[in-house]
Amino acid sequence: MFTRMLIAAFLSIAAGTVSAQHPAPPVAPFAAAGTLQYAFTADDHADEMIIAAIDAAQRQVLVQAYSLTHRRIADALIRAKNRGLEVAVIADEEQSRASPAMIRELARAGVPLLFDAQHAAAHNKVIVIDTGGTDCAVVTGSFNFTYAAQHRNAENALILRGNPPLCEAYFNNWRRHQLHSRAPAKSR
Repeated sequence: MFTRMLIAAFLSIAAGTVSAQHPAPPVAPFAAAGTLQYAFTADDHADEMIIAAIDAAQRQVLVQAYSLTHRRIADALIRAKNRGLEVAVIADEEQSRASPAMIRELARAGVPLLFDAQHAAAHNKVIVIDTGGTDCAVVTGSFNFTYAAQHRNAENALILRGNPPLCEAYFNNWRRHQLHSRAPAKSR
């Protein structure tokens, strides 16, 4: 039995299939820094916490959204764009097609939009704020940027502030998804 396993492992290495069978090791841990803020819906106001973080941004707000139907969060993104910040949204293509109202509002306001259709679901719920500085922040959790996430679902949201290596990791992930995402069709 051991010999067969050894031969199978050798053949996998020779065929170049080991990486498909063995995912990359996890990222090495780094020191925790900064502050944390959390909310659990529907009791806590995760939407208010997220809106306040967007309103406090100084340079940049980059969003990865599975679903974005929360008008006040969309309005906060538009306000940030109008203040001259870099604001951009990568959204799940299927969800955006199913609920296009806020996507259209963002597009009309000049917020750059991209659709990530490379995955079965672009299920990220992330906002990267002010990468490159000590005041950076990452918003993440199960909270979709929707009215239902705040008022009907059991969700969580977490804001991690002041941890530049974490912000950089989320920023790099945003950029990786940006590379394979595409602009919406003109008819939207």
